[in-house]
Amino acid sequence: MVFDIDGTLCFDGRTIDDRILAAIGACERVGYHVVFASARPVRDLLPVLDGAFPSATLIGGNGSLVSVDSGVQARAAFDPAGLGALMDAVGQYEATYLADGPWDYAYTGPVDHPIRSRVDQGNLAKMVDLAELPEVVKFLVVGASHMAELAEAGRRLGLMVNHHLDEAIIDFAPGSTTKWEALTWMGIDEYIAFGNDINDFDLLRNAERAVRVGSHPSLGDVVQVTIAADPEAVAAEISLLAEAAKATV
Repeated sequence: MVFDIDGTLCFDGRTIDDRILAAIGACERVGYHVVFASARPVRDLLPVLDGAFPSATLIGGNGSLVSVDSGVQARAAFDPAGLGALMDAVGQYEATYLADGPWDYAYTGPVDHPIRSRVDQGNLAKMVDLAELPEVVKFLVVGASHMAELAEAGRRLGLMVNHHLDEAIIDFAPGSTTKWEALTWMGIDEYIAFGNDINDFDLLRNAERAVRVGSHPSLGDVVQVTIAADPEAVAAEISLLAEAAKATV
């Protein structure tokens, strides 16, 4: 059972409603293995989960990071040439960004950007210069002179690009890195998935049962169920799966 975080389980950028936590706990007790798969790095998943589900597998950075038994592993990173080419484009379009390493991060955007409030909420990491990161696993542009042109430049470089028009950000990942690709790398190929955004497309498309939270138009053709983006509806749908699993025991 695989869950996206922001906009799927977490609606305030900081917490998950107790009803959702209880429903996921019920699923875990009837035998589901729980995976949280987020655009956030693992560092920023931990404060939101707040100690819940310590045995869960964590996928961060849209698939570039994985954590099993509390050990964080970078499984995909920008190669030096690819990062250099991306930085050339960043300079051309006067872009500001959040770049994540396996744990620490670099940030050049405005202090009041909404994304800043979701970075390192637990004060677990350090903000450093880009050159100080041992490797870059995720690169998020938070502003640029021409966002659409920068997104297209990233595609020409062979990067995985998610241009979130509603938030005015561009999410770059190395190569074909996705949440679904990380799952297959770990040998997980049968699962139920909950997601809400374009970066959940492959995750939902390859699920045995795919649940869309909210109404993102790009996901309509790859899901079996759509529910409202509110804690009560999400908790109810998760609880149905726990009850169905209990009925088969």
